[in-house]
Amino acid sequence: MENGRDEFPFPYQPYNIQQQFMQALYSALDQGKVGIFESPTGTGKSLSLICGALSWLTDYEEKRKKEAAALLQEGERALVSSTAESSTTSSSTEPDWITDFVQKKAERDLVSKLKEEELKRKKREERLEMIRNNVQLKYAMKRKSCEDDEAEKLLKLSKEEQTETQGDREDEELIVAEYESDDESKTKTRFNVAEDDADDELVEEHVAKIYYCSRTHSQLAQFVHEVQKSPFSKDISLVTLGSRQNLCINEEVLRLGSIQRINDRCMEMQKNKHEKQHHEDGVKRKRGKAKSVCPYYKASAMQQMRDGILGSVHDIEQLLKLGRETHSCPYYSTRLAIPPAQLVVLPYQMVLHEATRKAAGIQLKGQVVIIDEAHNLSDTLSCIHTAELTGAQLCRAHSQLSQYADRYKSRLKAKNLMYIKQILFVIEGLVRVLGGKVGQNPHTQTTQTGTEMLTINNFLFKAQIDNINLFKLQKYFEKSLISRKLVSFVEKYAGSGVSLHTQSNSNKENRRTEGLNRYLQTLQSNQSASPVPSADQQGSAEAEKVLSASPMMQVEGFFMALTNSNTDGRVVVQRQGTLSDSSVKFLLLNPAVHFAQVLKECRAVIIAGGTMQPVSDFKQELLFSAGVGEERITEFSCGHVIPPENILPLVLCSGPSGQELDFTFQNRDSPRMMDETGRILSNICNVVPGGVVCFFPSYEYSRRIISHWEASGALTRLANKKKIFQEPKKANQVEQVLSEFSRCIQRCALDSSGLTGALLFSVVGGKMSEGINFSDDLGRCVVMVGMPYPNIKSPELQEKMSYLDKHLSHSGGRSPGQALIENLCMKAVNQSIGRAIRHRGDYSSMVLCDKRYSRPATLAKLPTWIKDRTSTHTTFGSAFAALRKFFLEKKQKQV
Repeated sequence: MENGRDEFPFPYQPYNIQQQFMQALYSALDQGKVGIFESPTGTGKSLSLICGALSWLTDYEEKRKKEAAALLQEGERALVSSTAESSTTSSSTEPDWITDFVQKKAERDLVSKLKEEELKRKKREERLEMIRNNVQLKYAMKRKSCEDDEAEKLLKLSKEEQTETQGDREDEELIVAEYESDDESKTKTRFNVAEDDADDELVEEHVAKIYYCSRTHSQLAQFVHEVQKSPFSKDISLVTLGSRQNLCINEEVLRLGSIQRINDRCMEMQKNKHEKQHHEDGVKRKRGKAKSVCPYYKASAMQQMRDGILGSVHDIEQLLKLGRETHSCPYYSTRLAIPPAQLVVLPYQMVLHEATRKAAGIQLKGQVVIIDEAHNLSDTLSCIHTAELTGAQLCRAHSQLSQYADRYKSRLKAKNLMYIKQILFVIEGLVRVLGGKVGQNPHTQTTQTGTEMLTINNFLFKAQIDNINLFKLQKYFEKSLISRKLVSFVEKYAGSGVSLHTQSNSNKENRRTEGLNRYLQTLQSNQSASPVPSADQQGSAEAEKVLSASPMMQVEGFFMALTNSNTDGRVVVQRQGTLSDSSVKFLLLNPAVHFAQVLKECRAVIIAGGTMQPVSDFKQELLFSAGVGEERITEFSCGHVIPPENILPLVLCSGPSGQELDFTFQNRDSPRMMDETGRILSNICNVVPGGVVCFFPSYEYSRRIISHWEASGALTRLANKKKIFQEPKKANQVEQVLSEFSRCIQRCALDSSGLTGALLFSVVGGKMSEGINFSDDLGRCVVMVGMPYPNIKSPELQEKMSYLDKHLSHSGGRSPGQALIENLCMKAVNQSIGRAIRHRGDYSSMVLCDKRYSRPATLAKLPTWIKDRTSTHTTFGSAFAALRKFFLEKKQKQV
């Protein structure tokens, strides 16, 4: 195994580069490396990852099995021989029989442990075999018994509290339990004892596995389909994880729309289920409307579904179908399947965010993680750990928590009241930093406009909350579940208003609750609106959903962000004129601090992508900063499978009229530059068949240049050659625009008269620049207008640059901050132009319109397979001749 592997199971004869990829991958996993793997889109990267990684996993399991068997044999032999021998001498001062006894006990323990592990493994294999052969399995349900135990505990609790009034009992589930924080080793509190006991009971051993993560659910689905086509599809236990929003099959819950409300409703239904069991066990039920429980959250059904998941490979759509068939919850069934699964497919944040990882039951110790589509890994890590709060959210959170504390102050223990007061105090401090006051309408409070960037410590001093222990508050949030209690509290009294008395009476309402009542009533009136909103109403409906989600959840996230190291993050205070629009935002400047944990725990980490260039900054920012040594890093990069003559990358330095192409911020808005761009596109459309995709550096520039062309008539001239499409503003319209674009190109190919295809205007970093394939006739030419540098004036970017300049070493005469700007730009370019070539027989041209692309340092940051074929043209004539020749040759070959 140390020598790697020459042959890999593959559905067809692999390309040479796929063979090399698999060998390098196998070797990296075997040696426990951190691998950076670059394989251009269209080269079968997913299949290479699957076959290479699963071949290693199969061999690794086999090797472990043999080692355990040899060890067991040796242990048994040692036991026999040591029993036969009688020890005559001993170098220690202890009597011989003690030494003998200790030695034998150690050997016996080792042998029994090995036997136990072997038995477990055999049971696992037999069980999986039975599942795959559709044998009906019957369970003595451990989880079922745990739920029964929990119901009994609830029963006991209710009997203890029989003395309370009916009104008090009614709100019992909203009260946070007694809390002790100063000494975690003290007797367990009421709300963490059950959790800890359950954990001990339900620990299931995690087998050796591979975690595969990618950015979007569509990319994960694509990967699962590749696994289904691979030679491993019948032998591998695979589970796909997702959010409740993706995996819930309860229509009542799904209708809530926002992910926060779906999560809260799901948790509430689970709690109601226990209360229902409590009622069924003979306890008199409380007055009030019946609480709904989820019909899909049943232990026996979920175990049955878990077996179905492990028995064959399912994507998310198939999981939903299986859930409906077995009448069980896919979200919780997939989590039950994690420990015995060999391949776990999941979105980025479930691996990269520690709290989410723990909640899902993901254990990385000694396992393998493969991060695909990782070109933006650094940004992704920063975004996952960024937290933002608006003035409106802060005021709402303060108002709700104040009402909660007022209503239940006589029933909350002193420790709880102390922590609730601390949370309110911190929120008041955050609102004060924004220039406002709590207890007043945030929409009518005016603030001075301006943006301020602060270190975490300076922000805490400015908000006058530096005397509060945020680590203890974070622990309180986690253990008391105060955010969830607050959601239930607000939902319970929505519409009726929150008052100091159970029966709401408008004449007796406490004045402090009026603002919250008005807010809750607007929510209720919005919820009772027409179920099918018009397109115009959808935007406001989305905003309303965000508004109605628990603001305390966001507050909790922000508090957690403030516990980062002072040097690793910054807080941006943005005052926008009114308190409601102003915000505080935490920025993570050092993503390596959160990635380090993953790198430390895992046996091996593979970071893969179609375009990983430039790799140097990636290594500096994420690997070296996380403490990974150069010797642990391995790199693999391969060319493309297409013949070199199938691509034509051109750098244009000037246009048809001789106008120099320099799309810097100062020059790009000049009418001359816009007119010249129109002429370039017009010429390209004359000779390129099928689809042309034109990328602009930003939405704003796209809008300005198209408006200019409309006024000058250039757009009409373009529309006479190709039908024009524009990237839609809403993500849910992307599919529709793409299918119309595709149909138009197919029609034009059949009809020789009139239009020659279609022209799609898109934006770098927009909805069309990543994850969408412009294969074959959809993208015969990709035009890049200018260089998509990020906004250098952004305070966040400036802070990131100065952080890198301070903490990373300078190289190549450029500061790390300048390198970041250039790398962000070129990564975006590489992602966009790489969309055109999707398979071996595909061909396309790429036109980079800006003289700055001709700089050697910039050309070096293009993917190798594009860079090696790129030609720079100082005049338009030579570039146009090359383009016409390229498509003429392709046309002749097809004839």
